Amino acid sequence: MSYNMPVARKQVLVQLDDELVEALDRIAAREETNRSELLRRAARALVNAVEMAESDAALADAYEQYPQDAPLVEALARHAARIAPW
Repeated sequence: MSYNMPVARKQVLVQLDDELVEALDRIAAREETNRSELLRRAARALVNAVEMAESDAALADAYEQYPQDAPLVEALARHAARIAPW
């Protein structure tokens, strides 16, 4: 997601071994980007994955506290089967 707007950034020092840096550089070249952008994308993907896992856990906890109404779920499934375009 790129908006061509200036974004405040903070420079951070990260120590990586040579093998990992070389692998990142190969991927960055293939993706036609630079190492910094590649690492920003990876960091964003990690943050998104963690946030999604936390949301999933919260939803699972909510269902444990307030289980689904089985008859309602069955009725909705039958209704969806009738109106589904496939």
